[in-house]
Order: sequence, then structure tokens, then C-alpha cells
Amino acid sequence: MTEPWIVPDWSAPENIGSAVSTRLGPGVSVAPYDRLNLGLRSGDDLGAVIANREALALALHLPERPLWLRQVHGTVVADAMTPGDDEPEADAAVARGPGKALAILTADCLPVLFASDDGGTIGAAHAGWRGLAGGVLENTVARMDVPPSTIQAWLGPAIGGPSYEVGAEVRAAFVEADPGAEAAFTPTRPGHWLCDLYALARRRLAAAGVGRVSGGGFDTFRDARLYSYRRDGAASGRFASVIWTK
Repeated sequence: MTEPWIVPDWSAPENIGSAVSTRLGPGVSVAPYDRLNLGLRSGDDLGAVIANREALALALHLPERPLWLRQVHGTVVADAMTPGDDEPEADAAVARGPGKALAILTADCLPVLFASDDGGTIGAAHAGWRGLAGGVLENTVARMDVPPSTIQAWLGPAIGGPSYEVGAEVRAAFVEADPGAEAAFTPTRPGHWLCDLYALARRRLAAAGVGRVSGGGFDTFRDARLYSYRRDGAASGRFASVIWTK
């Protein structure tokens, strides 16, 4: 039987846990969302999604319910230590100290997890092309408020370059600000390119001072375990990339 979780292959401190859910986990959603859909705004039954979120927390033995975000493809970073909205409008979050959990929902966009070497600070970001071009990863690194050289990052499941064709708007958003980003785009037909989100993220992180980056190599479009909006359209669920301090 295929494992219900993807466990990040990074060298995070021992007090930090991380995992990515798949649709094979202990959920109750029915077709076409079967079964561990975690997106409240995906068109699935809200009661089923809430039950799925509870099942996720129990199965992973999380120290608390994760801070879920209302993701809008922006660059705002929420701080889990700040009292307020239980589901803030943001596309990244940071937390400090023990017993904290963060979650990012995706279905083709790139989830990125962050950990400081001392295990005291964690971060998580949702990097679709708009957020990636706008600086959501750099903002997350800055909000962690530790030297970037003491941060490592893991790139979670996203749509792979061979499956992700984009138009001129997307390419221009990166190349106009950073000509070297052109290497992440492979021309296909006139006005279109294949886009390597992983290469773009690594480039952005390196420029922000984060040199230790692992993960990548996934393709949500081709991986039946994972939800993919480009593959499934409006009937796509959302999976979660979760990081927590034990």
C-alpha cells in the first residue's frame, strides 16, 4: 500500500517535524475529492474538509491545530505568535518556540518549508508564480528574523517543469527583474514556455542568503497521489505541507 504521507528529505533539527499529505490519507471526502481534501474553498463539503483537517492533526500527532491561511497568491507573511484571526489572509507564516504548527495548501503551486538550525523558528510559504515573483520566499526569510545562513529550506510537491506551460506574462515577471531567470524557461510554441518553479525558487532563495535547499523533483500534474488544479480543474482538492515544532 502506498504511504499516505510524503516525508521531507532534509536535515531539519530533531525537534522539528514535517510531512505532506496525499489524497490517500485518513479522510472522508468522496469523489472527485477522495479522500483527504483539506481545502475549505475547493467546492467540497465543508463538514468533510473540517473532519479531514482534524484527522490530519491526529494522524501526524501535531502539538496543536495548524495555522491555516486564506491564501491569495500574495506575499504577506503571518506570524503565528500574533493573536488575531484563526485563518489570516496571507501566503506564508512563521512561528517560534515549541508546540507550533504551520500548514500550506497547494494543488500545483510550490510549498516551501523553512527551519532554523537551532530548531527555534519555522516557516512555510505558498509560492505560486505570482507570489514567487513578488517575493513571498524572501519575505518569509526576513520574517523569521534569524541569519539567512542559519536557515534551510525544503521544496515540496509542485507542478513539474515538463507539465507547466506558461505565457509571456509569467516569463516577464521573472526575467525582467532577473535576466538570469531565463534559464528556468524552455520555449515550446510561440509566446509560450515550460516553467521550472523549482529552479526559480532555488534562485530566489540563494539571493536571499539561503544556500541549503533540498526537495524538489515532484510533479503534481503526473502524480495521482496529489491534487492538481491544472489536471483536474475546479474539482481539484488541496493537499497540505505541514511543519511543526515538537
